[in-house]
Amino acid sequence: MPRKAAIDLDQISRVFPDGVASRARLLELGLSSSSIAHRCRPGGPWQTAIPGVVLLHSGSPTRRQLGRVALVHAGPRAMLTGIEAARLYGVRRLPHGQLVHVLVPHERKVSSRVWVTVERTRRLPNPVNLRGLAVAPTARAIIDATHRMQDLDAIRAMVADVVQRGLCTPSALGIELAKGPAIGSAPPRRVLSEIGDGVRSAAEAWGRSLVRRSPLPEPGWNVPVRDRAGRLLGVVDGWWRVGLAWETDSKEFHLTPDGYARTLEKHAALTAAGVVVIHTVPSRLRTDPHGVLRELMAAHEVAKSCPAPQVMVPPSARIA
Repeated sequence: MPRKAAIDLDQISRVFPDGVASRARLLELGLSSSSIAHRCRPGGPWQTAIPGVVLLHSGSPTRRQLGRVALVHAGPRAMLTGIEAARLYGVRRLPHGQLVHVLVPHERKVSSRVWVTVERTRRLPNPVNLRGLAVAPTARAIIDATHRMQDLDAIRAMVADVVQRGLCTPSALGIELAKGPAIGSAPPRRVLSEIGDGVRSAAEAWGRSLVRRSPLPEPGWNVPVRDRAGRLLGVVDGWWRVGLAWETDSKEFHLTPDGYARTLEKHAALTAAGVVVIHTVPSRLRTDPHGVLRELMAAHEVAKSCPAPQVMVPPSARIA
């Protein structure tokens, strides 16, 4: 029987993408079980990432390598989904956690391991090749993530980030949600309903909940306000017919410093047109809701006593 060629163990990591290899593949290449175990010993040059998958270096794995480990473990046709996929798509407002979620064909018999969550599905989508990693399409990845999240505000923040960045439309998310399981769908359904009503961030959703528990009438949400010549002064988070505009703003929720600067310019334009504008930092909606409500009610009274502002809003806007 011919002898297998010698393997350069110091160069073998170059054979495997991201330096991640299955133990089975290493055995196929001619390494012995004892050699693999020796190199994966404490202080050795390799390490066992999860049972059956070897990281061909001794340092801490990167997020990309964790994704690769999960895919190697899950096998053919597997793809990343959920939080890890959302991270690869560039979503910023994500919950903390190290679990990596992968989809596999329903007929595959592969189990979850340590920090790898394997989900068997009959609705396996065509994957997207994202910088060399197989990833579920955006809508599927985001909806899969929401099904495993408990915090409603975290879901709001993630979905708002996805929509604001143009990574996925609310309608695409709604279609994907309708196709999926009913279990765990209530929180994302609520968030998509809020977005359908015009609430585009977690802060605005908190604000809407606060107003609905108050004596104030319901404002219109995300209402475009124009001057008498039709020039857009700005889209305000909340609008009352008395001429009161409410902005729940911070750099965090407006994504960039430029966005925050535009908010200040909008304030000046609205004020010049006679609109009473009140700003609330999102964190106060959680830490001081009663104080925020007192300010809103006082501002509403002030706006009622002022001359009507010289502005126009769409007649279809739900305003009170």
